[in-house]
Amino acid sequence: MPRTLLVVEDEKPLAETLRFNLEMEGYRVRTAEDGLEGLSMARALQPDLVLLDLMLPRMDGLQVLRGIREHSQAPVLLLTARTSEADRVKGLDLGADDYITKPFSLAELKARVRAHLRRKQEITVEDRVLTFGEFTLDLNRRLLSRHGEPIALRPKEYELLAYLAQRDGRAFTRDQLLNDVWDISFAGGTRTVDVHVRWLRMKIEQPDGPPRHLITVRGAGYRFER
Repeated sequence: MPRTLLVVEDEKPLAETLRFNLEMEGYRVRTAEDGLEGLSMARALQPDLVLLDLMLPRMDGLQVLRGIREHSQAPVLLLTARTSEADRVKGLDLGADDYITKPFSLAELKARVRAHLRRKQEITVEDRVLTFGEFTLDLNRRLLSRHGEPIALRPKEYELLAYLAQRDGRAFTRDQLLNDVWDISFAGGTRTVDVHVRWLRMKIEQPDGPPRHLITVRGAGYRFER
């Protein structure tokens, strides 16, 4: 069964270009022309991936993203002419998985779509449960819990934690993590890794004392210790 993609883009020529090219790749593609329609379609279709413009009529892209994250963890790629770091961080904070800045090449966009869908499939087919301290990480359900109580994670927080936890004891540089968890072409910079590590530590580490699980490797990056 083909994967379903939702394109939320008010520029009709661009939306139709994306639809045509992605359908040629074998995807089932649906389009929405404004934010309200996009959010409604996202809830009804439960797409495998969303391509979401930030500048939309009726409801802006960040509001749509917030609404999507209330019911779905599907990858969301933001299409935007905004290039400031503040916009990228705000999108990540709300749960975006990636940014692609207009104008972009179709080849790059299709490669990112493939990468995010592949990563989602790899995580979905895992059937493992990892435990560390009082925490349980269910890779099949994409769920972190503490003593059975779920802990809310942003999508990239989960992917970073799952990546490191499955490679217990191995040290990774920030560049390696940026390449493997985000994408080599992601424009957020290595600061993004530090921000997500800080967010994760707030959820899995003791507020006082040194980290027990997400360990800083001086001069390199981070490693995970169960």
